[in-house]
Amino acid sequence: VREAMTAGEAASPTHTARALADHPHLHLINGYGPAESMGFTTTHPITTDTTDATSIPIGSPVTGKNAYVLGPNLELLPPNAPGELYVAGHGLAHGYIGQPALTADRFIANPYGPPGSRMYRTGDLARWNHRGELEYLGRADQQLKLRGFRIEPGEIENVLRGHPSVAQAAVAVREVRPGDKRLVAYVVPVAGGRIEPEALRRHAESALADYMVPAVFMALDALPLTVNGKLDQRALPQPSLQGHTTDGRAPRTPAEEVLCTVFAEVLGLPSASVDDDFFRRGGHSLLATRLVSRVREIFGVRLLVRDLFRYPTVAALAERIAGDRAEASRPALVAGERPARLPLSPAQRRLWFLDQMEGPSATYNIPMAIRLTGDLDRAVLRGALADVVGRHEALRTLFPAEHGEPRQQIVPADRAEVPFTVLGADEDTLAARISEQAGRPFALDSELPLRSVLFELAPDHHVLLLVVHHIVSDGWSNTPLMRDLGSAYSARVEGAAPGWEPLPAQYADYTLWQQALLGDADDPDSLIAAQLGHWRSALEAVPDEVTLPADRPRPVVASYRGATHTVSCPAETHRALTALARETGTTFLMVAQAAVAALLTRSGAGTDIVLGSPVTGRADQALDDLVGFFVNTLVLRTDTSGAPSFRELLRRARDTDLAAWAHQDVPFDRLVEALNPERSASRHPLFQVMLTVGQSLGTGPELGSLETEFVIPELRIAKFDLTFGFEEHLAEDGASAGFDICVEYATDLYDAGTVRAAVARLVRLLGAAAEAPDLPFGRLEILGEEERGRLTAWAGPDTSAPRLSLDRLFSERAARVPDSVALVHEEQRITYAELDIWSNRL
Repeated sequence: VREAMTAGEAASPTHTARALADHPHLHLINGYGPAESMGFTTTHPITTDTTDATSIPIGSPVTGKNAYVLGPNLELLPPNAPGELYVAGHGLAHGYIGQPALTADRFIANPYGPPGSRMYRTGDLARWNHRGELEYLGRADQQLKLRGFRIEPGEIENVLRGHPSVAQAAVAVREVRPGDKRLVAYVVPVAGGRIEPEALRRHAESALADYMVPAVFMALDALPLTVNGKLDQRALPQPSLQGHTTDGRAPRTPAEEVLCTVFAEVLGLPSASVDDDFFRRGGHSLLATRLVSRVREIFGVRLLVRDLFRYPTVAALAERIAGDRAEASRPALVAGERPARLPLSPAQRRLWFLDQMEGPSATYNIPMAIRLTGDLDRAVLRGALADVVGRHEALRTLFPAEHGEPRQQIVPADRAEVPFTVLGADEDTLAARISEQAGRPFALDSELPLRSVLFELAPDHHVLLLVVHHIVSDGWSNTPLMRDLGSAYSARVEGAAPGWEPLPAQYADYTLWQQALLGDADDPDSLIAAQLGHWRSALEAVPDEVTLPADRPRPVVASYRGATHTVSCPAETHRALTALARETGTTFLMVAQAAVAALLTRSGAGTDIVLGSPVTGRADQALDDLVGFFVNTLVLRTDTSGAPSFRELLRRARDTDLAAWAHQDVPFDRLVEALNPERSASRHPLFQVMLTVGQSLGTGPELGSLETEFVIPELRIAKFDLTFGFEEHLAEDGASAGFDICVEYATDLYDAGTVRAAVARLVRLLGAAAEAPDLPFGRLEILGEEERGRLTAWAGPDTSAPRLSLDRLFSERAARVPDSVALVHEEQRITYAELDIWSNRL
């Protein structure tokens, strides 16, 4: 056997490797081709290199055929992004005999072929790899997915058919209003029977999990079927919550009147009565979070999502509110007595434990570099640094441990000496020298968490590098740190002491205040218990890991090695997006969030997009001027399903973010502890993609007569799979002047080319969204001409038949290959040139 082909099922790397080992001269081909496209559509030669992979590609289109990987709007998908496989070209069937509806559904116009050409929707999932080969991913998922849950409709249908009044049942997910998807049951009664929705609901609740109970029950005379007798999902009628009304009492008190309005608003109903049950009227956990947030905002009460399960009607909830006192105001943060052992904040504990487990590293170093031009007084600079460290206790705090338990140990100001090293450098070596010094780890138990290095490039040209550990600082702390350093230097160079106002509190005071503010999670009346209730609901069934395709498998342990890629966007795009944000009542952060969520969805990450995003965590005015680790991370979840417009995505982002900001006091580490997601040393818990939005640093701090300018160090570290950092530039009058996008990526997972292509798509998406925010985001153009051309080339050449006669085609062939054999008869061989001459004589 010299050649063998495999098709019909996915080729097994194990079995093909064995076949090639046993038959090293075998030419083995993996073929793919549905019956509707005669013969193979794509083929791939299987080699020993191929069999080392986890799956074997189905290859490239054969001559005369095309293959396309398309999204829901028939848009070309970029490499690595999974989509549905469409085939076209020679051998495509005309359709199904006697089944015009099925033919119309499967055989559609080919937007990428010549006029009048068609293509076939295979129902298979595939993606292009970076070599231009198709990889088969299986059949399109038949499961339903709602709010993070994967639902088998057959299980629900079987339960419903078990009710004596039901003859047939079908279940589907439908968008009853923009952004609001519900599980809908379509039921056909038995002959002479009548459907009672509440009886069916009780029946379903007795046998199914809460998330599998349909929100809407619709009675039909018969289920719509296709011509081949299968359920026609597209013909199922669109449900309307307007008709789902119940007789009930009118509101009797002002509180009930307000609650009826809020119930109707959140549920999308024309009205609600005091006897309406929130969950039986179509409410679910995400809507419950929205309702609770609105009630808390209006009535100023402490209300949890679980309270809504306990008091699901307007009447019961009004009674619960009436019996509750208004939420107590927050205690002010002031300096007070401290215990002998100062505890760490939850955020500090996480970094301390990471340091203990992974050993000292530069992963959480924060470098700041300033170019100084002019007559620098080094002694004054050292004195100014000492002033700043004396002002901020966090910068002179050590973290020793006793019996495995860490504590804060504050070094007295007169004994806290900041390391100050002077090194030579030039412009060619400066970046490498900065990276080298910024990459030195700290010994947290014995070394001050701040060090300084002064690089001398010339007598009047220096670069000051400050490196601080994240355990005592954050990005927002850079502002007061630099401001205080500038004030101290400017005062000392004039022979005076800095004249700043004393700080009202220190980080140790904040740690104690935060403990008291949050309370005990086991106390249902505590702030942390209330806010954890929101997060448990908002992050219910959240994916453990982003499903974004990568260039390499995720390693068992993340190395945190990273790189960055930065692009700039023009002022006109910035102005357009800022105007869209104003028009929709959103922020530039929400615009960035919607865009990144849209990009990830179109890149194959699914429709449940989870991003991390930092907030300052400075919940009291006393913290504004303090250096410390206050920043908290919020988990922002965006539902991109249902082909929403970019404007609708913005609305969804706004709803998510407002609820998140209202519950931002829970430290991220306590959130992880409470939700207890599956842990792995290979990835960050709850989210792996970070989003940051800020404004450019501008000029450096004022240090006497020196000219200052910030220098951006590069650590080549990535704490997350991807970090999308948006940095806005503003003109002097505050107008939008453009923005930069810097993507930090884990080199464990991604190649530079992959990230560059993704960022280019994001820039195009932002520009398209600014121009057409009401288009479904899946129709916004994200592919560049080069990338589109490459995908089109991979799909196969133009297969349209040339408009030439047979004799003209033969003559052209004879001119191209005159000496090739055209005919063989027994022992006689005739070339194209000979045959052309003989035929012309006829």
